[in-house]
Amino acid sequence: MASTCDRKPGQIDMRLIAILFVLLCLNSCDQVAPLETAPQTIRPAKIMTVRSEGNEVTHQFTARIEALQSVDVSFEVGGPLTELPIREGETLSAGALVAALDPTDFQLAVREAEVQLRLAAQDLNRKRKVLAENGIAKSQVQDARSHYELQRVRLNKAKEQLEDSRIQAPFEAFVSRRYFDRHVNVQPGEPVARLLDLTKLQVVFNVPESLLATTDQERLTASWAEFSFGDGTQFDIAYLENRGEAEALAQTYEVSFTMPNPPEWNILPGMTATANIRLSGTQTGKILIPAASVIAAPDNSLSVWIYDPEDGQVSIRAIETGAPEEGGLPVTDGLAPGDQIIVTGASQLQPGMQVRPL
Repeated sequence: MASTCDRKPGQIDMRLIAILFVLLCLNSCDQVAPLETAPQTIRPAKIMTVRSEGNEVTHQFTARIEALQSVDVSFEVGGPLTELPIREGETLSAGALVAALDPTDFQLAVREAEVQLRLAAQDLNRKRKVLAENGIAKSQVQDARSHYELQRVRLNKAKEQLEDSRIQAPFEAFVSRRYFDRHVNVQPGEPVARLLDLTKLQVVFNVPESLLATTDQERLTASWAEFSFGDGTQFDIAYLENRGEAEALAQTYEVSFTMPNPPEWNILPGMTATANIRLSGTQTGKILIPAASVIAAPDNSLSVWIYDPEDGQVSIRAIETGAPEEGGLPVTDGLAPGDQIIVTGASQLQPGMQVRPL
């Protein structure tokens, strides 16, 4: 075996190079930082608590408030407007004065008609006496009677026009709008004020054609309205009517319910409310879930993601369903009331993944 002294100048020992390379690798490995596991991203998800619909289903609709009656009052005669004692926003008792025209011309017309009627009556009596003495023809008395009747009609018409120069509230009315001020000439039929009957209120909302076609009043078990300012107070409402034609764009039907006007609240037409309609169903113990929460496998089996509120993780569970309905997909097996399922984003989840409720 040759020693290091026997090496020729410039010759490098291969064993020495290998030893140096190993030492360098060991030194570099000691300086590399240990790998850290990246924390799992918590995915936000919409979560739904499963419940049994039982024998009743509650539907909610956005509703608007309207008056039971809305009337634009006007004069049947024209003339200068001299009295308008009403103010917008006030409530009038039934029979209270709303507006009045200058009565001078109408009063003169009544007096003239009274004089003409009196003259016609005198002429008729005189001709009757002459006829009794065979002094005139019977036809002249008949003409005098017709003239008398005509003057009586003219008097009644003049009195009606005098009455029509004043407008009185036809019911206990809320003054919604006043169209004129005093001292203007008003034409016949021109609206002077808008009066609302607020003894009861209408709760009006639109329902889809599928619900209206499959529902009748016998299925209506409860109905109430709620207002955003009402602190959860529920106001009972009763069915009034529904429109027989659908709206052209939305293809929905307008339905009206009524409710008493609560004295503790100042509820006015144009305000919004939430109408709650509870209908009796055709099945008991039915569970409905959104179709978007269901995952379909290649073998046509269905499942949903179950959310565990204790650790925030999800797990998959097989379910069986029936035919789709209006309110969702009915589950016949695999879910129980109280289970929490993922409603949206189910296709992006994995077993054990953590989610947080939206």
